[in-house]
Amino acid sequence: LKSIIPNLIKPHLKPQLNPNKTPGFFHPSPSPSPPPPFPLSLRPSRSGLVIAMVASLIFIVLLRFLAGIMVWVMIVMVILVLGYGIFHCYMEYAKLKGEAGSDVSLVDLGFQTDLRVYLHLRQTWLAFLIILCVLELVIVLLLIFLRKRILIAIALIKEASRSGCPCPHCSWLCWDAPFELSYNLEPTLSWEIKRGSEVCEHRGGSELTARVPCPLQTFNTSNVTKLCPDAQCLFAFYGGETAYHKYLIMLQFFNVFMFFWLANFVIALGQVTLAGAFASYYWAFKKPDDMPAFPLFSAFGRALRYHTGSLAFGSLVLAVVQVIRVTLEYLDHRLKGSGNKFAKFLLSCLKCCFWCLEKFIKFLNRNAYIMIAIYGTNFCTSARNAFFLLMRNIIRVAVLDKVTDFLFFLGKLLIVGSVGILAFFFFTQRIKLVQDTAPSLNYYWVPILTVIVGSYLIAHGFFSVYSMCVDTLFLCFCEDLERNDGSPERPYYMSPELSEILLKGHLEPSKSADSQG
Repeated sequence: LKSIIPNLIKPHLKPQLNPNKTPGFFHPSPSPSPPPPFPLSLRPSRSGLVIAMVASLIFIVLLRFLAGIMVWVMIVMVILVLGYGIFHCYMEYAKLKGEAGSDVSLVDLGFQTDLRVYLHLRQTWLAFLIILCVLELVIVLLLIFLRKRILIAIALIKEASRSGCPCPHCSWLCWDAPFELSYNLEPTLSWEIKRGSEVCEHRGGSELTARVPCPLQTFNTSNVTKLCPDAQCLFAFYGGETAYHKYLIMLQFFNVFMFFWLANFVIALGQVTLAGAFASYYWAFKKPDDMPAFPLFSAFGRALRYHTGSLAFGSLVLAVVQVIRVTLEYLDHRLKGSGNKFAKFLLSCLKCCFWCLEKFIKFLNRNAYIMIAIYGTNFCTSARNAFFLLMRNIIRVAVLDKVTDFLFFLGKLLIVGSVGILAFFFFTQRIKLVQDTAPSLNYYWVPILTVIVGSYLIAHGFFSVYSMCVDTLFLCFCEDLERNDGSPERPYYMSPELSEILLKGHLEPSKSADSQG
């Protein structure tokens, strides 16, 4: 936004003059009025996020000591929570039967800013009911067909618990990233705010001010009106003709690129630190005697001293792909008004390809950081070794590592669903014990969605430590199988409990297949 102190004698700006005003003055375009105040109370939302954090912490601590029991409790609780959701949706659907206006379809209603309108429609609760039923059916079928793999995944989670995951001081990695990102994001937000501030210029005549803010509230009492009584501070136009405005879009893309690079570097530093701590447990022949006293701090020191270049390079590759995706989204937004169908089709294909490429690079980087933590090789060598190691064990990756990820997803779903249901009953004032403390909100879905999204991010932060531990142990297990054969000369480094389940389970290559080969 740019304002100007117009020159009475020789105006140099482009906006059209208003003939009804004094020559040389620019009549401002009507600026949009500020939106009405949004009735949102953040304190209950923060309380919901605190509850999600405490629940995630308690669940992770219990998972460390009671891994097998907690996994089965988690599975049963997820089924029960989804079952309650199905029951609640059916009761709401049946309660609205016969009420006036409840049979209006969602298509006829259209989009409404007040989301409470949708809760008075039977079709809304029917849609929720169908979605929850499908989700419940899919989870039950997966549990039935993957029951044997789940037992093996539970054994791997137990081994992760024995390795000290989560370490007593591992949780700082879950919260260090947001603080680091906020520290790096502060200049970004400051620059964005300053970019949209008012800039005042006086062209021609005597130079009174140059690029000085021109607030309308205090302009009449400023020294400018004393020096030039006929001067006015009016809206001129958006943008500008300076080099700053000319290359503004390039500066924005550079800012986005640096944000992605720094964010990916912080995440990579946390991943390689965790991988180094958990790998030191696996490759200790006598556990825990051969482990360092402080494995996490030792791994963090090694990462900062030896691996920052590899982490920066891996983060750079991922940041380049992410910026390309942002550029494609920008081009797609600019081409929305055009009728070029071929360009839209080409952009859709490119967006899909780069989305897949980003997912692949994230997966490859994660395993490359594990190899960096184990062997200390550079990024390219570690990425190549990790890729071919996973390709040689693709069956194990599909049936073991992903089953473990599925169990962790159920844990996050349990926490998010429980906290989301609690937030719904709280903000709709259906809990009699805290009914007086619940705020009266016009849009209670906004704090509910805030709690749900925040709970998922918090649960993901806690479970990501366990997930990194499992991925590290799995990659170490595959490497251990290729380097050793279990003989006295080359014994396995894995624990006896892990070798008993993994080597005798369905993941072990059959001897008959070897003999036929």
